[in-house]
Amino acid sequence: MLAKKSGLITRRSLLKSTAATGAVLAAGGVNMFNVNGAFAAMANPADVLKDISVGKMVKKEYRDQYKLGDSDELWDSAKDWIRTADWEGIRKEHAGKTVRFAIGAADRESAQDQVAPFEALSGIKIELVAIPDDSMYDKVVAEFLGGNASFDAIQFFSPWLGDFGAQGFLKPLNEYIDKWKVPFSDFYETYQANYGNWADKGVLGLPFDCDIQQVHVRPSIMKKVLGGEVDRMTSIPTYDEMIRLAPELNKVEKGVNGIGMMCGRGFWATYTWQHIAAQYGLELFNDKWEPIFNGDAGVKGLETIVALSKHAIEGVAAADWPTNRAAWLGGQVACNISWQDSGTQATRADQSKIGDDVLTIYEPRVAGGTYAPPNIAGSTSCVAVTSPEPEAAFLMLAYLTTASIMAINEANANGVAPGYRSVLTNEKLRAVSQPAKVWSEALDYAWCAPRLPQGFQIDQEIGFLINKVVVGEMQPKAALDEAVVKVKDIMTKNGFYAGKDPMNFAATEPGFWMGKGKTAPF
Repeated sequence: MLAKKSGLITRRSLLKSTAATGAVLAAGGVNMFNVNGAFAAMANPADVLKDISVGKMVKKEYRDQYKLGDSDELWDSAKDWIRTADWEGIRKEHAGKTVRFAIGAADRESAQDQVAPFEALSGIKIELVAIPDDSMYDKVVAEFLGGNASFDAIQFFSPWLGDFGAQGFLKPLNEYIDKWKVPFSDFYETYQANYGNWADKGVLGLPFDCDIQQVHVRPSIMKKVLGGEVDRMTSIPTYDEMIRLAPELNKVEKGVNGIGMMCGRGFWATYTWQHIAAQYGLELFNDKWEPIFNGDAGVKGLETIVALSKHAIEGVAAADWPTNRAAWLGGQVACNISWQDSGTQATRADQSKIGDDVLTIYEPRVAGGTYAPPNIAGSTSCVAVTSPEPEAAFLMLAYLTTASIMAINEANANGVAPGYRSVLTNEKLRAVSQPAKVWSEALDYAWCAPRLPQGFQIDQEIGFLINKVVVGEMQPKAALDEAVVKVKDIMTKNGFYAGKDPMNFAATEPGFWMGKGKTAPF
């Protein structure tokens, strides 16, 4: 499942769960194009769509586990674009065209499984442009700068959106969303703002992998410390209570550590710090884009991490997502701060030793703080401004990100997260996705860092210094003070503070924290 992109490890593969669709269509012998590449014959859209279903695409063991019927819908058909799209109109305008889709080389095989169903529906041919994972970022930038990109569309790590958006590399998608009635408004607002819209440039991407970080616990361990049953809201109501419980959780069962979290060097540590500091009211920038994260909220968040790390799993200062995931699913952690998929994958016997012994809780609070569940990382999918077929490329991305395919991904617990309200509030989907209820309710209050130019480098530099605090080499305030200097230097080199910032603050600020002005749910 893991692919490396520009030296970082992402947590996703590209829709592996939909391999069955390709197999079904291949078995049917659909021949989309003649030897000249011209559009030849079309399948009935209804015949293609009926195979994008729970019965055809969700793993049998998961269907059996949750007693899913083959025709059960984990989505709202009225908001599932592939079921409302005007495929005849799409074919009339675009059949016979070719779209080049750039992906990491490790994901090419799984992406190949998406070619047949989309071609059968649209008549648009897909050519996959596989880019070596370690060099993807550099190669994409080089091709954009050269003005001759070898692709029409690309799916990438969402913190890169600022790099590509600021340079004008991405095609605005608003006109296509309106024309083809893609239900962009069904995405939770935080995903619209941070994976789709960019500053004041309109919609530059369709959210692809829509993450949130959450807190997951093992009830069997927790209740031995609490002396009673565990619930989502009151068992760990605050981070102070988590700190108090951590040493006790360490003592309950041999080989099980109290706390799991990611404090590895670079962006891993940054994401954990943002997660916790956001509950103290963390603001990264003022309205002049000056970094201000070295204030009380930032310091308190880092102090909380230090306190928790004293009772965390061994090696927490080096923990990235694969390390954290392995420890959690291996049953070595009692309370884990990680992404939402840790709460789904834990329930799958082929992925985890935990089974039903997992509960995703509501985000712990802090005295005088905010309720700000963190939407961090994920991925988005975009159209290159240089594409000769931008509309056809957009239609391919609308297919890949449609509600039913995303719901099926979540049912298959493959880590590709849906961002649609109509999916995460679907009761049948919630039955197969243990964290979905809390996840869904949290998104209306979500916190997110802006997608700045060189945003990933900023996350790296902050994380290097946070890691020094975790290992005892620096104090929290000193580390964040130094990080502010480094961040301002990076932003200065990217055109900030020179009279016309590359990002419009007023247009971006509403996406920082969706809970602003709202009463927290508890």
